[in-house]
Amino acid sequence: PAYKDSGVEWLGQVPAHWKVRRMKAAVHHINEQTSTRNDEDLYIALEHVESWTGRLLVPSGDPQFDSQVRRFRVGDVLFGKLRPYLAKVARPKQRGVCVGEFFVLRARPVVIPAYLEVVLRSAPAIDFINSSTYGAKMPRADWAFVGAMLFPLPPLPEQTAIARFLDYMERRIRRVIRARQRRIKLLEEYKQALIHQAVTGKIDVRTGHPYPAYKDSGVEWLDQVPEHWALKPLKRWVRINASVLPETTPADYAFRYIDIGTVGTGFLTREPQQLRFSDAPSRARRVLHIGDTIISTVRTYLRAVYYVGGDAQALVCSTGFAVLTPGPSTHAKYVSYLVQSNMFTDRVTAESVGTAYPAIAEGRLGSFYVPFPPLPEQNAIVEYLDTQTAKIDAAISAARSEIELLREYRTRLIADVVTGKVD
Repeated sequence: PAYKDSGVEWLGQVPAHWKVRRMKAAVHHINEQTSTRNDEDLYIALEHVESWTGRLLVPSGDPQFDSQVRRFRVGDVLFGKLRPYLAKVARPKQRGVCVGEFFVLRARPVVIPAYLEVVLRSAPAIDFINSSTYGAKMPRADWAFVGAMLFPLPPLPEQTAIARFLDYMERRIRRVIRARQRRIKLLEEYKQALIHQAVTGKIDVRTGHPYPAYKDSGVEWLDQVPEHWALKPLKRWVRINASVLPETTPADYAFRYIDIGTVGTGFLTREPQQLRFSDAPSRARRVLHIGDTIISTVRTYLRAVYYVGGDAQALVCSTGFAVLTPGPSTHAKYVSYLVQSNMFTDRVTAESVGTAYPAIAEGRLGSFYVPFPPLPEQNAIVEYLDTQTAKIDAAISAARSEIELLREYRTRLIADVVTGKVD
């Protein structure tokens, strides 16, 4: 019913009965370092805390650590001071040790730990702390700044109510997000099943029924294919890495760059990066044209495949991809569907060498025997899959948008509640 000016820019107005206190007046900054860990102690590094949710991803095995670990108790709040914009804030339910990149904060009697946790994870607080960081490559927060920052302090019963309400809403939002993620997974599996059936000839897409006659492919991982389909190594159907940027390219040549992290299975996860040749990494060399398909040859477990069907002007990809340019008897889009099918990507993964960064040689990739129907049938398959997968992709996109909106809603709700905009 009534507000007052907090005197704090990132807070604005707060309820009239709330207090505003410095962080160090409400918490103890604990710096209890140790080089030993009991068997029952939890070990937490930055990568074990999920951003913005505080969910702990507890590692398996017996982790090794240096002498910089810090002890924490049940109820202590851990705040990731390295790259604080990641919002690595957690309140473990078990005692343990954490890396030195956390502030260990222990609540004084004026604040309950659950409320302290949600305040520190709120977007306004994270943005404010992040504005104070130092260091260019690995920015970090300083306790002198965080300890001096002013934050809202409602009465203890209200702190409890806020923490309970946000916990309740978090669980509801998380359930809906999980349901949307399951829907996406099922839709992606259905899409893969359609592609697999079409490009291996399990159904004739023109009739919706199996072909009248099949033959043994002679390839262990391929099984039978329609009798009239051709089987040849991939390199007989496409040219591999046909166009590259030479080292004599002008330094100011501008292009759009696609790296491994930009590509999912059949789509781009983000827009290509704008670069100049002089600033580009040495792996930015493969030139792309409309109709090309790229498939990752490093970190092949990512199953990164993309068809260049739109604007290919000044488009370049990493040498971590093989670029497949269709030959005269191949439909460009059919090549894309073929190499993004589970049949093909499973084989690429199985033939890859290396543990941390499995990779496959382009020559080995080109030697895989693959089935190709006559060109009119390729056209029919592409037309069928374009129609069917467009519907699936639209449903997947809608589910992803819902997830993003739910996350935005959660962020907004936390900010509004902990700053007193909503009772």
